[in-house]
Amino acid sequence: MKILFQTLGCKLNFAESSTLAKALLEQGTKNQEPRQSTFVGDEVSATEVDRPSSIVHCPLSNPSAIFERCKAGEEADVVVLNTCSVTDAADRKGRQAIHRLRRLHPKAVLIVTGCYAELKGDVIANMPEVDYVVGANEKDKVVAIVQAIAATKVDSPSTLYPLPSTTPAFFPACSWDDRTRCFLKVQDGCNYFCSYCTIPLARGRSRNIPIAEVVRQAQEAVDNGAKEIVLTGVNIGDFGRSTGERFIDLLRALDELDNGQWTMDTGRSTLPSYRIRISSCEPNLLSDEIIDFVAGSKHFAPHFHIPLQSGSNAVLKIMGRHYTREVFVERVARIKERMPQAFIGVDCMVGVRGETEECWEDYLAFVKGLDVSQLHVFTYSERANTRMLEMDLYIVPKAERERRSKILHAVSEEKLQAFYDSQKGREGVVLWESKRQKNGTMSGFTENYVRVERAYDKGKVNEFEIIRL
Repeated sequence: MKILFQTLGCKLNFAESSTLAKALLEQGTKNQEPRQSTFVGDEVSATEVDRPSSIVHCPLSNPSAIFERCKAGEEADVVVLNTCSVTDAADRKGRQAIHRLRRLHPKAVLIVTGCYAELKGDVIANMPEVDYVVGANEKDKVVAIVQAIAATKVDSPSTLYPLPSTTPAFFPACSWDDRTRCFLKVQDGCNYFCSYCTIPLARGRSRNIPIAEVVRQAQEAVDNGAKEIVLTGVNIGDFGRSTGERFIDLLRALDELDNGQWTMDTGRSTLPSYRIRISSCEPNLLSDEIIDFVAGSKHFAPHFHIPLQSGSNAVLKIMGRHYTREVFVERVARIKERMPQAFIGVDCMVGVRGETEECWEDYLAFVKGLDVSQLHVFTYSERANTRMLEMDLYIVPKAERERRSKILHAVSEEKLQAFYDSQKGREGVVLWESKRQKNGTMSGFTENYVRVERAYDKGKVNEFEIIRL
């Protein structure tokens, strides 16, 4: 049975899709390396609360069915679409993907899961292209559904069954991308309640697996050749909520994996056997202790991704964020003090309700003055079931939202170019990726996330190298 996975949205979705694919593709004798799940989109910051989840109920069937990856140009028997719902645009991409996948695979059983399926499951279930709808908090059941399909070979009509509102169990996930990096899910859900966000309705309360289990998965990845591990989650700084542990203790444990010794020392730069990046971490949770640890660690990259969302304190309050812009400035200053060459990416949202012209000008001036490397800009769109819609606030016209977004994108380009210029002439440790570019080159990233290229050399794939930028 040929199966195709397509994933929209964040790296967390990607990790979960890859884990589901691995569980299926490891069955039988036609196993293929589960590293080809399509990944579309950028990582986003999100918050969540409990809501009823939705899943089509299927009996667990014969686990001995043989599955193989659907290759380009082939027609799949089963298609699994893992969706995002962080914005209206994400919802639209989900619908477009459903139409496209049905057109390309007219006879396949189409399963739609993820956050869009959780929030708008009834809408998706009414789409004639869709056979199964599985809520985000039940996506671990996808394996059982595919097994049932393989056993019965009967296509089922779209059906949606509500489940009780409970805190879902943690679904462990670890995935590979381009033979180079491994995305390791360490946390899921969030206890924050931002006024603009629908993701709180999709994934549940903050929860995690114990440090020992994360370390076991990370050690397995390193043993299997992973050179870079990216820690992913919805609000990873809140790690430990369900186990009574601390995020800083997780970082310390991951810095001491076996086979983590230095493999080369030039006297100026060193080559580790692996390195770790921390994905998005809330500024109020990014403590001095964490920053200081990363600065002195053996394996953690000087690379931070911090959600700002707005540079106006008035708007941050409307949004229900858990910090002020002064706290954000302190975090950036601490990072730059300890790691002057660190890359700092920042999430920014524009056009939310209450963002008056005065607030916008204040926001823009603040962001221009930040010593950061790049902005990840999101344009606000009204989302049903969010508190912001209940507030009597100034509504930014859509054309103005787009104008402000373009301005911040231009600011981001300036900051990224300035950061790259500041790195010229410095040494960096690059990890070369496997993909051969159309111009015959290969690319990779340094520890502080500077992208570099060189002529393709198969022998350098998934290897560290010290270079002069």
